[in-house]
Amino acid sequence: MRNFLFLLILFVPLLGFSQTPEENRFEKVVLAQNLNEPMELAVLPNEDVLFIERHGAVKLFNNTTKKTSIIATIPVSTTYRSTEGVESEAEDGLLGLNIDPNFSKNHWIYLYYSPAGAEAKNILARYTFINNTLDISSKKVILEIPTQRTDCCHTGGSIDWDAAGNLYLSTGDNTSPRASDGYSPIDERAGRSAFDAQKSSSNTNDLRGKILRIHPEADGTYTIPEGNLFPKNTPKTRPEIYTMGHRNPFRISVDKKTGFVYWGDVGPDAGTDSTGLGPAAEDEFGQARKSGNFGWPYFVGDNKAFWDFDFESRKSGNKFNPEKPINNSPNNTGLQEIPPAQKAFIWYPASESKQFPLLGSGGRSAMAGPVFHKADFPNATRVFPEYYENKLFIYEWMRDWIIAVTMNEKGEYSKMERFLPNLKLEHPIEMAFGPNGDLYLLEYGQGWFMANPESKLVRIEYNGGNRKPKVMASADKLAGALPLKVQFSAEGTVDFDRDSLTYEWKLINSKGAVLALLKEKNPQFVFKNVGRYKAVLTATDAKGLKNSSEIILVAGNEPPQVTLDITEGNKTFFFPNKKISYKVNVTDKEDGSLADKRIVPSNVKFMANYQDSEDNSQEPKGHQFSASTFTAGKNLIAASDCKACHFEDKKSVGPSFVEVSKKYKTSSTAIDVLSQKIIKGGAGVWGEVAMSAHPSVGLPEAKQMVEYILSLGEEKKAPKLLPTTGQLAFKIPSGLDLSKGVYKLTASYTDKGANGMQALSHEKTITLKNPVLALGSADAMTKGIMRYKTGTMDLPIVIAANSNLSFNNIDLKGITRLEMTIVAPVQQLNSQGGVVEVHLDSPDGPIYGISEFVQPKDDPNLFNGKSKPVPYKIPITPVNGIHSLYFVFKNEKAKGALFVPLTVTFISE
Repeated sequence: MRNFLFLLILFVPLLGFSQTPEENRFEKVVLAQNLNEPMELAVLPNEDVLFIERHGAVKLFNNTTKKTSIIATIPVSTTYRSTEGVESEAEDGLLGLNIDPNFSKNHWIYLYYSPAGAEAKNILARYTFINNTLDISSKKVILEIPTQRTDCCHTGGSIDWDAAGNLYLSTGDNTSPRASDGYSPIDERAGRSAFDAQKSSSNTNDLRGKILRIHPEADGTYTIPEGNLFPKNTPKTRPEIYTMGHRNPFRISVDKKTGFVYWGDVGPDAGTDSTGLGPAAEDEFGQARKSGNFGWPYFVGDNKAFWDFDFESRKSGNKFNPEKPINNSPNNTGLQEIPPAQKAFIWYPASESKQFPLLGSGGRSAMAGPVFHKADFPNATRVFPEYYENKLFIYEWMRDWIIAVTMNEKGEYSKMERFLPNLKLEHPIEMAFGPNGDLYLLEYGQGWFMANPESKLVRIEYNGGNRKPKVMASADKLAGALPLKVQFSAEGTVDFDRDSLTYEWKLINSKGAVLALLKEKNPQFVFKNVGRYKAVLTATDAKGLKNSSEIILVAGNEPPQVTLDITEGNKTFFFPNKKISYKVNVTDKEDGSLADKRIVPSNVKFMANYQDSEDNSQEPKGHQFSASTFTAGKNLIAASDCKACHFEDKKSVGPSFVEVSKKYKTSSTAIDVLSQKIIKGGAGVWGEVAMSAHPSVGLPEAKQMVEYILSLGEEKKAPKLLPTTGQLAFKIPSGLDLSKGVYKLTASYTDKGANGMQALSHEKTITLKNPVLALGSADAMTKGIMRYKTGTMDLPIVIAANSNLSFNNIDLKGITRLEMTIVAPVQQLNSQGGVVEVHLDSPDGPIYGISEFVQPKDDPNLFNGKSKPVPYKIPITPVNGIHSLYFVFKNEKAKGALFVPLTVTFISE
């Protein structure tokens, strides 16, 4: 592990002023939703938006009416049929769209698609679009590209233009990756051309796996611009080729100022380097300043070479040479010696990239967006700020981010930064600036090959001037018996420009009639009639801009009140096999109470469940029951890219988790096998599409994910309901980690409704922590402690004596001693060691306990799991009650860092 003091110096932020625009100046506006596999868009001069869906729909968003309509349906092929006659979903369909640079005069649009019918081909066709109608009869086929439809995948299909009116079209390698273990698909055996990308990407006489450049002519033909990769009439070449050596250049963009072409190339699937096969998979962002060869299927990333693997003999030849790549495949119809391979502009694996760490980790699907030039929008009212001048926008379909890349004057990479880090995305698949300076996005949604409800067309608008207020409306009661007196509040409402605000509350009944207009910021109102009401708060700034927020209120039924108390036992921690006493009470104005026996205990739900994670964001509420106790695995999956390919109970591009569970439920090796598949990737079990590797996922986390998946095939059982008063002994399910778990006690009651109004519920939860606390999760730390994040751990590194960290509101009843795990590495930290003093309620408060001196230790295995730290026992003076605990780190002789405290365990004997 690196020297911590060096890291401290290295990562201290530089002081200075940032020019990054405030994120609240950008607004994401949803224009259309519930789309069916949206692919590409074009913004018209009047800000209407044309966009296409893979199954053939051409849609128009009318910026005046704000409505979306289907203006045409193109008959397309979206499946492939194997040589065995099995039909499966392919990546073919309606793939690319753009408008002619002279659209305002000629009204031409261009579509790239896989036409329906027996003939395997993709075509680039031109149509006329007038009066919001696509004239199907005007179709002119510009270019045909023969393909194969026996094996999936890789279609490309993106269209863009340069300043000279040349059209660029990306095409995929039209090659199955299934039979090459995620490495280079160069299967030269007879009848296996669908598995050999040498027939396409590295074939100088084939238009697949390329970015093509042509100049469309008015009569529907095209000419070849100067500067393409192969001069016209060069034997065994196609003059349309601008760049070659691509796998799946799915989204491209041409910088009209420089003429540079950018693309995202979706890479292969191998999870690790393999001697004899090739490197681990990488995706690429490419930049072509001129025509060239970009390496696939012989190279990936920065020209990492594959081996010339013989699929017949299963033996490896030599590594391919990027200076002189040779295509001697029997499926090659072009030149054998092809142009030297060019490196990618930016490249990254499934794990965290050392060169480009901001790209993150996980699944990969690179997409290239536009380079921003403010001069392109001379009449725009909302153009992006000059901060983004000359920056390239790249984005990731799987990882859901947009990044702005800064380049120098030569176009060389300089740095990158997240664009709107808090922007929630649902797999962005297309991006383009509109004439008004707005950034338009298509979001595909979470599942492959399906209409996703979260898919949408959106517009990101920048406001460089006055901003609308951000409005927050709340009330002290949202429901209650009559008369219902409500205190409204506009607290939290802000104006980012610091303008003065005026407020108006509009109270509306269920029929839409306005009961009252209240002009105060925090008014009161009494509802005297039974009903459901809406309160709309509108805030208006000094320049007249306004924004609103609303809340719903129910008058006529008082919500129940539930209390849950631990009457005997520790109220902060649970201790395995120890008991606590508890009591639940319920009162309801209309129904009565448990005390007066008008509410019977059987109508009150009380549950106690162990969770192996404190995060309860995915847990059910009220009277719902959890289908599994494997909360940690569920949360890991929810935070990963798994949902891009899998749903819990329905098929996407991959099988549902329930299907996986049923398939492997009788296998004794299922957890190990599937855990390795998550980490290393795989293919061929469930279909054509390979599963991406996730090398950044640790084996323990992968096993938690698998355990959760396998649990979904089990019969769902409701948790046991407990009496409303009694004792509870804490039991930990076998095989789960005590140091990460919590016990949740939940009591809830739903009333019977009143005066015709709906039933209301109330729930009370007590979360008892496990007695092992990670000191990196302390509530507060002083400046003498540096937080260092490694993996999933937050390490507090004590770099100065007399610093402290603290935990608030700890119940010390029944605690007999503490144990702390502390490491004091000499080699990595030059630790000085020291003493830990535990104080009550302040750093100078009464001493609760003192550790022995923590000795520095020169152990190289302290941080790699091979050496387990010995805990330091801290005797205490027993104390009852709730206290804050301060851990104060002492060593008066220290001239540097003391140690790294890891955990504290509260012991009750």
